[in-house]
Amino acid sequence: MNQIASRKGEHIEVITTRDVESHVRAGWHDVRLVHRALPEIDLADVDPCVNFLGRTLRYPLMIASMTGGHAQAQAINRTLATLAEEFGLAMGVGSQRAALRDRSLRATYAVVREVAPTAFVVGNIGAPQLIEQDGAPALDADDVAEAIEMVRADALAVHLNFLEEIVMTEGDRRAHGVTAAIAELAGRVAVPLIGKETGAGLSLDAARTLQASGVGALDVGGVGGTSFAAVEGHRAERVGDRRGARLGAVLRDWGIPTAVSLVQASATGLPIIATGGIRTGLDAAKALALGATLVGVARPLLQAALEGDDAVRAWIREFAYELEAAMFLTGARVVADLRGGRPVVLGETAEWLRQLGPP
Repeated sequence: MNQIASRKGEHIEVITTRDVESHVRAGWHDVRLVHRALPEIDLADVDPCVNFLGRTLRYPLMIASMTGGHAQAQAINRTLATLAEEFGLAMGVGSQRAALRDRSLRATYAVVREVAPTAFVVGNIGAPQLIEQDGAPALDADDVAEAIEMVRADALAVHLNFLEEIVMTEGDRRAHGVTAAIAELAGRVAVPLIGKETGAGLSLDAARTLQASGVGALDVGGVGGTSFAAVEGHRAERVGDRRGARLGAVLRDWGIPTAVSLVQASATGLPIIATGGIRTGLDAAKALALGATLVGVARPLLQAALEGDDAVRAWIREFAYELEAAMFLTGARVVADLRGGRPVVLGETAEWLRQLGPP
């Protein structure tokens, strides 16, 4: 098994069995939707479907980019993709670098499109790999085309995981030239690019830079859910890497809370995916009210997928009913009505936004 494939397996094990949640909350507890005592709609009138990058999704939920490149990942991705197809959701795959290096791992990703022929599928490559890293060549045009073809992707996420990389024992730590590389990529791929953070959030400046680089959507990937600094800290500890273990602990809560990042990034006018600490349909309703187009959920669905299709199906149904209940109680017939509802923002989230100033 190659090093990257081994790492993918370790990620699944650490994320699903260890304490890797951020100690900083995403901010949803500070967001209050205004109750409407006279909603003047029936629950049956509520329609949570949304348009994302030209496609209509039944629910504003993306099964966030999680895994691939490991034997166990194929069964997980099959389960998640089956339910994405059933419920009309978007789904992202994990970083595809493993399969670009070892073609025998392609099936762990390709299974997604095999069982979800009409779902909105998002491929995934890492921004650090768009530039040379200590002698390792950058991904080239053929690599990117292969990643897209592998899952017949409707869009391609370029993930920004420099927090994870700096903690990771074997991480890539060069970033100079990444912005130009993303802009070059955006100019030559046939599908929209999604600029995707992976747990540290996007500032307004970063969001605008990505917009200027030509991305078609943003995934803010804020603090409040799984901490990949903590994940890599656990991995470093296992191999006796004291530097990585300590840095993972010190930087566990580094970054911008998801709700704050969402408000900042929304100023670009691009479609926004709010990933990071979404645990209920009510969290999703709050994110949508703050300007998100979709919400992304990773760890809860990964844990459910290990139990099988029925567990994932039950989670999605509960999520959907919670979202629909929140929409009904605010009189929101469609998701756009949530965005016009002017939620109240309190506490630390309000203070973050006050100090950062208006976007």
